[in-house]
Amino acid sequence: MSYVVSARKYRPQRFDDIVGQSHVSQTLKKALQSGHLAHAFLFCGPRGVGKTSCARILAKALNCRNLTADHEPCGTCDSCISFDENASFNIMELDAASNNSVDHIRSLVEQVRFQPQQGRYKVFIIDEVHMLSSSAFNAFLKTLEEPPPYAVFILATTEKHKIIPTILSRCQTFDFKRIQVKDITAHLEKICKEEKIKAEKEALHVIAVKADGALRDALSIFDQMVSSSNKNITYAGVITNLNILDYSYYFRFTEAILTQDLAQVMLIFDEVLRNGFDGDLFINGLAEHLRDLLVCKDEGLRILLEVSDSLKERYYQLSELAPASFLLTALNICNDCDVNYKMARDKRLHVELALIKMCYITQAIQLATRNKPAPLPEKKTPDVTAAPPVPSKTAPPLPTPAAPAQDPLPEKEVASVSAETPVPEVVEKVEEPAWPGYDEKPAPNAEEISKVPSPGKSKVSNLPKLQTLTDLRAEVEEAETNGTKKMENLTQESLEAAWQAYLESSSRDSVKIVLKNASAQIAGKAIVVRVGSALAENTIRQESALMEFLRERMQAPRLSMKIKIDTSMAPVTKAPAKPLTDSEKYWGMKSINPLVDEVRKRFDLQIDNG
Repeated sequence: MSYVVSARKYRPQRFDDIVGQSHVSQTLKKALQSGHLAHAFLFCGPRGVGKTSCARILAKALNCRNLTADHEPCGTCDSCISFDENASFNIMELDAASNNSVDHIRSLVEQVRFQPQQGRYKVFIIDEVHMLSSSAFNAFLKTLEEPPPYAVFILATTEKHKIIPTILSRCQTFDFKRIQVKDITAHLEKICKEEKIKAEKEALHVIAVKADGALRDALSIFDQMVSSSNKNITYAGVITNLNILDYSYYFRFTEAILTQDLAQVMLIFDEVLRNGFDGDLFINGLAEHLRDLLVCKDEGLRILLEVSDSLKERYYQLSELAPASFLLTALNICNDCDVNYKMARDKRLHVELALIKMCYITQAIQLATRNKPAPLPEKKTPDVTAAPPVPSKTAPPLPTPAAPAQDPLPEKEVASVSAETPVPEVVEKVEEPAWPGYDEKPAPNAEEISKVPSPGKSKVSNLPKLQTLTDLRAEVEEAETNGTKKMENLTQESLEAAWQAYLESSSRDSVKIVLKNASAQIAGKAIVVRVGSALAENTIRQESALMEFLRERMQAPRLSMKIKIDTSMAPVTKAPAKPLTDSEKYWGMKSINPLVDEVRKRFDLQIDNG
């Protein structure tokens, strides 16, 4: 007997045999039970998930004479036997990938006209229907919309978006999904029991993950592993033959970066490269490993972890040691490394830089947390109207803050405030607050409190006393008077002397030229400087040391400056001289030396008058 691959040998023959597509199989069985069958079906989904197999089972059930109680094909009647032997005249399969022209569709439409020889329905299965040309689709529209009552069309495709909307609107659409890893693993275990093959569960799990949701791919890989292992499938043999990195690499690497062991990180990556794996393969696998650790942080998300049962506990333990901030940062670094991997010239160095960054993630997070600015304390407005606190051992007296400045009051109100309101003074000695249980003396009674000196009679410290509004007004008036007297002493001579002194002390030539050409004059309490251009004005404004020098030299702290632009002061530039013509040059030279004319005549030279 010739060898048959597992994908054909274990192809589903009943709806219940379809793996991971119960939502489709149950719907079709209920349609068979109720007799509400459409004339056109569209099965769409990824490759290898059972679309064509489900279409064949539906076609088989439509013509089965002895459906089971759960509406499955019996497999014993003449129709089922002829279908299994590929001898049925009522079921036709067309591969649209190679038969996609208008002529092929017209040939199919001609066959629709003939009634079935056996059974009730004539079923047409068109695989990869998205490969039909536009003209072929248009030729198929009318037949698909109004077929004869005995015709049923089952279309299958992996690219639903390529089918024109007019076809989609005429079909019942069933979306097939990717098969989960646990369902593929269970199906492989079932085959191993029937074939008497020894297989480790972790090895079958790796095959299921490698298949990426396609059962047909999983069965193809399974056959390859059976052939290479002599019916003894092991985890080590699978990862070797499929060129897959072992989980132990990622666990060791994660532990190394969590402990900031840079040497171990570099050695693990070197071991990966020496075993023949590329850097991008390692980065992608590491990103998936970190994603699984992040998923384990939340118990509600652990159902998304698609690893074997023996590895789940190890993932749980490691996820408790890795903070979420660490995992998110490492995932971001992996993503950036993967995106820029193809553009990197030194790909090994590119990956190593990413691994070094991961190694110091914890230290970077701690440094960022340490340098985070502390929140500012909430500002409290002092209450100057409250009574001063009574000094005690548990609560030492504090100085009362000064009241905020207010608008000047009339003379009478100022006198009443200064006469009636006592000014609190600062106590010179402040006692330390007592710790609980440190002083066992009883709380002071009313008589002892009355003996405490009032704040107005206590001894003052070296700090200045609070002033009344009258004193403040007197100081302001005195300062203004002194300032006015100093401003009256300003003269043009003192200004010119100070101006010249600054000009000589300046080290910048551009400033010297501007100050030398400017005109400075005293106008009341300010200096009016006239310049010839906006550039000179900007130069003086940027010379901040000029005003400080003038104020100090002229003893006028409130001296100000006004700069005005006077275009009449701009330097006059002479127009460029008009170039002389050859004739003008000749007559000029002749007036200086008459022999020039003799030279011209001897050599017969011509003078250009232009």
